[in-house]
Amino acid sequence: MRISVVDAGSNTVRLVVADVAGGVPLPVHTSKWKLRLSEQVEPDGTIGDRALGQLADAVAGAARTAQRWHAAEPLAFGTAVVRNAPNRLDVLRVVHQETGVPMCTLTGETEAELTFLAARRWMGWRAGPMAVLDIGGGSLEVAFGRGRVPDFAASLSLGAGRLTREFFLSEDTPTAAELKALRRKVRHELRDVGARIRWERPTTAAVTSRTFQQLARLCGAAPGRRGPFSHRRMARGDLREAVRTLAALPVDERAQLPGITAPRAAQSLAGAVVGHTALKLMGLRAATVSPWAIREGVMLRCIEDGPGWWTDVVRDTGTAVPHARGNLRLAADAPA
Repeated sequence: MRISVVDAGSNTVRLVVADVAGGVPLPVHTSKWKLRLSEQVEPDGTIGDRALGQLADAVAGAARTAQRWHAAEPLAFGTAVVRNAPNRLDVLRVVHQETGVPMCTLTGETEAELTFLAARRWMGWRAGPMAVLDIGGGSLEVAFGRGRVPDFAASLSLGAGRLTREFFLSEDTPTAAELKALRRKVRHELRDVGARIRWERPTTAAVTSRTFQQLARLCGAAPGRRGPFSHRRMARGDLREAVRTLAALPVDERAQLPGITAPRAAQSLAGAVVGHTALKLMGLRAATVSPWAIREGVMLRCIEDGPGWWTDVVRDTGTAVPHARGNLRLAADAPA
């Protein structure tokens, strides 16, 4: 059996095609389309016609690619940039009309649960009680659990791209006042979730996402060319030093640092501040980088629970979908 998953994030639309024989998603092909949707949205988060056209083209390309690789129709979803758009229902409807792919959104908590499942499977049961952090462009997902699914999951508006646009007014070196304001915001938003994780006393922490992968490389972890099975760990003290290094440089010079790519150089500082603050408030001294994240979580749920689970977790969709109680629900009737 071969399945495919497409997610539209703040920066990139990504496709993963994987074989699932033996209960493990083994990737056979990946593709990505760099759209940088978060930089094209209106001030209120609305996705305009130009960005919507690019999104539809990318999803159509992903569907064609999946078909060439003999995979089933992609399970497609948009993350925070789509989920938070005031016109998200129109966006999903247009994507479906233009591509034939029934794209949807998930709640932030569902994204956290799926990411936790993927990290749990990657880390194994020996990880014990585990906290998982996943930072994207628009949101930060946090989860904690002792088993297959988390006991606690939360989604916070602490995405690296969102915070960069809110607090850093130029690509020059940030001012002390800007950095202080960012730290205050992150501490305030993370206070309750951080206290909950500290109280749960996890024995292991895992982080996912490209932002955390790049920050781990900056902190001394192995480069990506060594493959996903290379153990990568990021210490909180090293991340604190990374914040200082990034804050002392303008955006173009950050891109010269190990692991920091030009497209993500601007948001690397905000991501480092969120990561360091989260680890500190949660009482975590280090975290392991998990290469499996939400896309693998979706695949694992398909493997373990069958394809029907998807219709029970979607939040909004551009077409009629089965409701958990067995009725049909139109996108226009979906809860905000």
